[in-house]
This record gives sequence, C-alpha cells and structure tokens, in this order.
Amino acid sequence: MVTRTGRKITGGRYKKSRKKKAYERQGQRRIVKVRDKEKRKNLRARGGNIKTVLYSAKYVNVVDEKKAIKLEIKRVLETPSNRFLARQGIITKGAIIETEKGKVKITNRPSQEGIVNGIFIKE
Repeated sequence: MVTRTGRKITGGRYKKSRKKKAYERQGQRRIVKVRDKEKRKNLRARGGNIKTVLYSAKYVNVVDEKKAIKLEIKRVLETPSNRFLARQGIITKGAIIETEKGKVKITNRPSQEGIVNGIFIKE
C-alpha cells in the first residue's frame, strides 16, 4: 500500500484547525546585492513598528579596534551558507567581502536590519 500525504491510514484526511494569520505567513524573500546605489524600504511590522530592509548595498560599516569606519564593498568573495550566492554578489550573514582595506566578515543580517556591518578578518 502506498501512503498518501495528508491522509490517515484509513484514507480519511486531516483537516486544519485554522488558517495562518497574517503575521504568521512568510514574507517575500529579500536578497541584498552589491550595487552602485543603495536601495532601502520601510515596511510595517507587527505592532505598527517599522522595519527597514535593504535590497542593495554599496558600503559596509567595519568596527576596527573600537572605531567604526565606512568602506566601499568591491565584491563578495565567499558565502559559507551557499557558494552560489557569492557568485551572484548576494550578501548574507557570515559572507566574506572584499573592501579597499582588506577582507571583511559580515556580522549582521542586512535583509532584516537595513544596514551592513562587519569586522576585519585577521590573515
């Protein structure tokens, strides 16, 4: 006997107790790319809060010995989560990018916070 998904062993089907509410539904996937212009949007979050999301980035804030500096992003070198993201120039948390002062590791989630932060990698 082949089991059918969403069915009981008797053949009856499982019924959902309720549908998902608006705040439980998944939002659209946001991809942050390296571009010449920075693009941000303000979205309404739950409770009337405002979430700033980033779609394209040109600069990264790098903390170096208790001092933050703003550097231009040249390209994405590697992404530990998925190697294909680096080829497309997509920035995620943990990605290693190249700047004019050296390699930088991204420490935040740019698609959630609307800004790119990072730290220098010791070589």
